[in-house]
Amino acid sequence: MDYSILNFLGLLGAVCLFLYGMKVMSEGLQKATGSRMRSILSAMTRNRFMGVTTGIIITALIQSSSASTSLVVSFVNAGLMSLEQSIAVTMGANVGTTFTAWIIAIFGFKADLSTILLPLLAISVPMLFMKKNKTKSIGECIIGFVFLFMGLASIASNVPDLSKSPEIFAALQSYTQMGFLSVLLFWLIGIVVTAAIQSSAATFPIVLIMAAKGWLPFDMACALVLGSKIGTTITPVLASLGGNLSAKKAAAGHVLFNVLGAVWELPVFFLLVKLIVWLNISVFNMGDPGELYNLASQGKTPTGEALATMQFSLSFAMSMFHTVLSIFNLGIMIWFTKGYVKIINRLIRSRKKTADGNEEFQLKYISGGLLNTAELNITQAQSEIIVYAERVERMLGMVKSLLHTKTGTVEFNDLFTRIGKYEDISDRMEIEIANYLNKVVDGRLSLNAKLQISTMLNVVSEIESIADSCNNIAKTLVRKEEAQAHFTEYNYNNIDIMLKYVSQAMSNMMAVLCDIDNVTREDLIRTYDKEREINNFRNQCRTENIENINQKMYPYQAGIFYMDLICEAEKLGDFIVNVIDCVEELMKRTSSPTNPFTEELNPEKLK
Repeated sequence: MDYSILNFLGLLGAVCLFLYGMKVMSEGLQKATGSRMRSILSAMTRNRFMGVTTGIIITALIQSSSASTSLVVSFVNAGLMSLEQSIAVTMGANVGTTFTAWIIAIFGFKADLSTILLPLLAISVPMLFMKKNKTKSIGECIIGFVFLFMGLASIASNVPDLSKSPEIFAALQSYTQMGFLSVLLFWLIGIVVTAAIQSSAATFPIVLIMAAKGWLPFDMACALVLGSKIGTTITPVLASLGGNLSAKKAAAGHVLFNVLGAVWELPVFFLLVKLIVWLNISVFNMGDPGELYNLASQGKTPTGEALATMQFSLSFAMSMFHTVLSIFNLGIMIWFTKGYVKIINRLIRSRKKTADGNEEFQLKYISGGLLNTAELNITQAQSEIIVYAERVERMLGMVKSLLHTKTGTVEFNDLFTRIGKYEDISDRMEIEIANYLNKVVDGRLSLNAKLQISTMLNVVSEIESIADSCNNIAKTLVRKEEAQAHFTEYNYNNIDIMLKYVSQAMSNMMAVLCDIDNVTREDLIRTYDKEREINNFRNQCRTENIENINQKMYPYQAGIFYMDLICEAEKLGDFIVNVIDCVEELMKRTSSPTNPFTEELNPEKLK
C-alpha cells in the first residue's frame, strides 16, 4: 500500500475541515437564534419531560450535544436552571445529537451533494456581506454545512485502501475477533478519540467511513459509537472548571448519565446489536449491515450500485443503533432524575470555609471558563450584575444604619469597617465583571449582543460609583465625629428623607435590572420622577441651610457636614439615573421605530 505522509496530512486536513464546518454551522445557528434559545431554555424546563423535549430540540438545532450541554452548564451557573432541570435537558441532548448522525447517514451516502455544495457556497458567501446580522448568521450556517460535507467527502477519499494491504487488514481483523474483549477495546478507543476531538457528532462519521470501507465489522463500529457517548462529556466538564459549584454539579450530572447509560448497555451489547440488525433487515428492509465487512474480509470488493446500497444499509443501521440506545437510555434513566440529584449532591459538596468562617470572595455566576458559547454567556453576566447591584443596595442600608449609630461605639466601628470591605469588594467585582465582558465581546456576537455588553459595562461602572458614594457618606460621618460637629434633629430628619428617596430610586433601578427584558416606559419614568424629587429636595436643603446657619440653628461647621451628606446622597441619585439612562439607550437602539422606547425619556425633557 502506497500511503505517504502527504496522504496522511490530507486525511488530517479533511477531518479538520469537517470539524470546522460543524463549528461554523453550530455557531451560525447559535448567533441566529441566540436570544430565542435563551428564552426556550428558561421557559421550557418546568418539568423533566419538558426539559427532555427542550434538550432534543436545542441539540438538533445547533447540531452539537457538547455545545448544548455546555449551554446548560452556563444556565445552571447563572442560576437560571436547577440541577434537576439540567439533567433532564442533558438526557434530551443525548437523543438530539443523533439527528446529526441521520443527516450524515442519509445525505452522506444516499444523496449526491457534490453538485449542490458549490452553488450553496455561491449563495451563502454574499449573505456574509448583508446588513442584517441574522442574514449573516444564516450564511455562516450554510457555509458550515458545505464545509461539513466537503470534509466528509475528503475523509472518504483520503483514507488508506486496506484492500491493497492484506497484512494490515489481517492485523486489524485480529483485534475484532476477541469477542467481548474486542467490544471493550473499541469502546475505550471511542472514549479516547471523542474526548480528544470533543465531539461525538464528529466521531460518528469517522467510524461510519471506516465501516463503509470494510475495515470494521458492524458490531465493533457500534462499540466505538457507544464509547463516544462517554468521551463527549469532556466538553461540559472543561466548561465547568472555572464555574461555581452548581455548574460543576451540572457537568457531573452529564457525566453520570452518559457513563451509567454506556455501562449498563455493555452487558447486553450483543443483544442490542442483534436487535438493530433484525430491525434493519425485517422491519425497514435495508439489508444486512454486516454484509459489506463480510465481503471485504473474503477479499471481495463490491462496486457501483451494490456498494452504495450496502453503505447506506450500514449507515442507516448505525444511526438507528445510536438513536435506539439513546431512547432506551432516556426511557430508563428519566425516572431516576431525583436520585441523580441526590448522588451528585453527595459527591460534590460546597467548598471549605476559610479561617474566619466565610467563603473566599469570588463571582457567583460568571468565570473565565465559560466562554464556549459567547452569545449565550450574556445571561450569566446579567445575573452577576444583579448580584453586584444587590450587594451595593445592602451597602446603602448599612449607611442608613450608620447615620443613627452612636459614634465611637464598637457597633459604629464594626459597621464602618464593613462598609469599607463592601467598597473593596465592589471595586474587585467591577474589574472582574468588566474583564469577563471584554472576553465575551471578543467572541462571535450579534450586533444586539454587542450593544448589550456595552450597556452592561456602563451599568457596572455606575454601580461601582454608587458604592463609592456610600463609602464617602460613611467617611463624612467619621470626619464629622472627629471634628466634634453635632447635628440637630432637623439635620437628621432631612438626611433620612433624602436617603429614603435614594432608597426608593435604588429599588426602582433593581426592578429594572432584574427584569430588563420586560422593561416598560413607566418603569423608567418612575426613576426619573424620583430623581427630580431628590434634586428638588437637595435645592431646598441648600437654601434652608444658609438661612438656618444665619439664624444660628446649628453651627457653620455642622452645616458644612450636613450639606456634604445631602449632596453626596444626591450624587447617589445621579448614578442610579445613569443606570436607567443606559437601559433606555439600549432599548432605543435595539427597538423598532414604533416602539415607545424610541421616544426620549430624559428627565430634563419630562419636566
